[in-house]
Amino acid sequence: MSPEATGKETVSAAGILTAARSGNPALARDLLSRMIAEEFGFRITEVVLGADDYSLNSVNGFMTCDNGERFFFKFHHEENEDSVLQEFYRGEILLEAGFPVDMPAHVCRRIGRQILLYPLKTTPKLADAARAVDRGAPLPDADGPALIQAQQALDQLSATLYLRSWHPITAKQSADEPIHQLFHHRLTTPDQKPETLGGRATRFFAPERKFTFPDTSLTGSELLELNWVIDGIRYDRTLKGCFHNALKNLAPETLAQSGGVVAHGDAHNANVWFNPDSANLTLFDPAFAGRNIPTLLAEIKATFHNIFAHADWLYHSAELTSSPEIRIKNETAFVTTHWSLPPLRRAFLRDKARFLWRPLLEGLAQRNALPANWRETIRSGLFCCPTLVMDLCARSDDNPKSRHTPASSLTGLAIALICGAEPEKEDVISRFMMAIDPAGTVPEWNDI
Repeated sequence: MSPEATGKETVSAAGILTAARSGNPALARDLLSRMIAEEFGFRITEVVLGADDYSLNSVNGFMTCDNGERFFFKFHHEENEDSVLQEFYRGEILLEAGFPVDMPAHVCRRIGRQILLYPLKTTPKLADAARAVDRGAPLPDADGPALIQAQQALDQLSATLYLRSWHPITAKQSADEPIHQLFHHRLTTPDQKPETLGGRATRFFAPERKFTFPDTSLTGSELLELNWVIDGIRYDRTLKGCFHNALKNLAPETLAQSGGVVAHGDAHNANVWFNPDSANLTLFDPAFAGRNIPTLLAEIKATFHNIFAHADWLYHSAELTSSPEIRIKNETAFVTTHWSLPPLRRAFLRDKARFLWRPLLEGLAQRNALPANWRETIRSGLFCCPTLVMDLCARSDDNPKSRHTPASSLTGLAIALICGAEPEKEDVISRFMMAIDPAGTVPEWNDI
């Protein structure tokens, strides 16, 4: 029976996400059960919403049908997704290209109700296995060397498949890919000129918002205009400058210059299973998979979220142990982060540079498809990951739903600026950029 016949309002993924985020899990479970019944004809007897900290714009969990069958479910919702009418969850594209991908038992691709149901698994997510290593308590059969070896294999395979599937794309083919929901669409607002900054960028950093840091508070307008000196290194632009660079560099028609590849596009570690028996990785939740993903965008999310989002500040901000400091003088923020990459993430960075980014950029150069602005494009993509994935403004009476503390807010903004701006002397991002430059000398990889 249709929702119209029952007199009930049509359930949407947006409604379920809103209920879950607003502290009404009972309503979220009820809406989800209704949507599953309407789409698949299942009667759900139990829904358990996921409690992990990695689902920043999605909902996952477990459900049991009246026949006893159990599923792991996940769905992703983006604001304004209805207006662009892009189809999510095209996992078969990845399977055909040769990626290791876990295909769902059931999938709904209807705009606004897109969801995946997987048979229940006991395999750990790579995110959980890697965090256990970071914290010195590795899971059985998931220690640091095993994870590093598995990630190396996936990076090598991904670089091979990207270059095998590479092809020229038009501006329209680029624009039609849903991956832009994670970047350019979050920088813009529908019905506004595409060169006008909008979307999450202007909402998260609204002029009147109050950003509270350790011992300092700033308005959004003040924050955007600051110059930065971070851990003794001066950077060449403001947060506002980084946003406007990203608006230009990440425009779909601009990104088309690097050609297109088949890619998952959002392979952060919470979308990857670690298989202890075979010590390999399997992708899932291909919400943004596509055949024409701009090449320079394909690995951005995995690079930032699996490496620079650690330790703790983005996903587990309440557990951040470092205490960053900030001092404002002469319209400049002098920040000491007390942050560094954990050993596992540094190994991931080294191997991502060695086995994926450098071979990929070398392949683009050989095809005369490496744009002159490739460094700025990668920097812009990395910058957008922390600033647009969630609100970096710390929790307060005016901002009660934020997950951030003053310390994690400042840490995140500093790391974002390090990604998006050029330093006056060498830092972790500039070393990474030098290492992957196909025109540069092959580096000593352990020095990254």
